Amino acid sequence: MTKILPAIIAVALLAAPAAFAAEPVAPDDRAPPAKTPSLMTPTEIKAYNEGLAMTHPYYIKCRKTLEIGSLVKKNRVCHTNAEWKVVLEKGATDARETAEAMQSKAGNTSN
Repeated sequence: MTKILPAIIAVALLAAPAAFAAEPVAPDDRAPPAKTPSLMTPTEIKAYNEGLAMTHPYYIKCRKTLEIGSLVKKNRVCHTNAEWKVVLEKGATDARETAEAMQSKAGNTSN
């Protein structure tokens, strides 16, 4: 009996990751949200995200940003994963272009 118990525990530990990895996969045929995600209520967003993987392109994620000029007020910004990807790429492109423009102007100064 004392040799069987460790063997059962070892089998259970080896089988556990496989059981957790077998999450149900949502079909990719879900349509994008009908409303702009930032205009949806948290309840609507939760209902829409039900059954979607967090990595799905239409999964809605929200972030809160501070309003400029206020110490307290925050704005809620919501986008799908696909929209967040575009927003982040646009921000990175704008930052890169600004940095390149500043470097080129800094090198062209004449006294």
